[in-house]
Amino acid sequence: MKKILIVTSGQPSLNPRLVKEADALVSNGFDVIVLYQYWNEWGTISDIELLKNKAWKAICVGGTKRNNLIQYFVSRSLHRFGQLLVKYLGARKWIAELAIKRNVLGLIQKAKSIKADLYIGHNLGALPAVVAASKKHHSKYAFDAEDFHRQEQTDDTESTAYQLAKIIEDKYLAQTSYLTAASPLIAEAYQKLYPDLHPIVVNNVFSSKFIQAEKIIEETTLKLFWFSQTVGKKRGIEDVIQAIGLLKNIDVSLTILGNIDDHTRNYFMTFANQASISAEQLQFIEPINPDEIFPFAKKFDIGLALETGYCVNNNIALSNKLFTYLTAGLAIIASETDAQKAFITTNSNVGFSYPIGDVNSLADLILRFDHDRDLLLQTKKNALSLASEKLNWELESTIFLNTVKKVLED
Repeated sequence: MKKILIVTSGQPSLNPRLVKEADALVSNGFDVIVLYQYWNEWGTISDIELLKNKAWKAICVGGTKRNNLIQYFVSRSLHRFGQLLVKYLGARKWIAELAIKRNVLGLIQKAKSIKADLYIGHNLGALPAVVAASKKHHSKYAFDAEDFHRQEQTDDTESTAYQLAKIIEDKYLAQTSYLTAASPLIAEAYQKLYPDLHPIVVNNVFSSKFIQAEKIIEETTLKLFWFSQTVGKKRGIEDVIQAIGLLKNIDVSLTILGNIDDHTRNYFMTFANQASISAEQLQFIEPINPDEIFPFAKKFDIGLALETGYCVNNNIALSNKLFTYLTAGLAIIASETDAQKAFITTNSNVGFSYPIGDVNSLADLILRFDHDRDLLLQTKKNALSLASEKLNWELESTIFLNTVKKVLED
């Protein structure tokens, strides 16, 4: 039985893509181990429920705020030391691994202790670990680019984030056995940087087991839904609040799911009040288990993908939101980032797109769905059909699995 080690500098519950890959590999006869590290308390609580029924082994490295506290604080101190070195010396090759994420050295050490046939990295903090382990054991390594990492946070090429990501990518990616990308445009971006790499697109779709039964629209309220791990400012939420505020004579509500602090909650409540939206129209929901997102989302009519395109990655990525909405059977309203505009153009019967920041156009689309409930119902049916027939993990995983098998056979 071939052994595969998957490494992430985050947590399984915060990386559904990693979990899908691990499940697919185990189901196809591979021995799978996942190395991960603490990111936040919500993820830790969710991991307990997620991991207890998995056929793959998960190992937490680098301590947490509750367990192996000394190890956790040592790794944090080393990371901060690396960041200080970058601050005063600039982003240098010999500092990058220490500064890019917490506990990269711990991931390297643990990964090297596990012999595997293939090492797969998820996110840049994991990339040095899979490279070091593959070299020690004369195996192969691969990388999954869920984002275009060097411009994931900012397009400022002088920024620390850009410089560190560029160093790590240039140092390790060109030699990877394969690179998978989470959108066609991310694949194109990496292809331009590394012409010999030939990235393979594996969309962030979900298992057909999560496809929800068609919901009969009975309520008069038009229900809008947006979610993310963290709720924050300038992520498009302000636009939809303003759009709702323009619609004076329709019954519409907005539900936002994700981690939100009191300051941000108060900011949005004040913003909504200024837009003449009542407290009853705006609801905030705490994070839920990843598998519960689909039946929860089913309660709504329209899924909102409000990306602002603030950096290259945000402009070219296809988020989990789009595919979650399809699987839950929601009509989609998406901002026109390059990736989302291309998606809606290709799949024009599952929703509409609007120019980024154009609140009036967004309001018109909401109003159109409210006034034409037959259109809303048909669009929701189309979303379910697309998820059932084309955009599901059962189909998409064959691309991933065939890639892995080919690499191991070569």
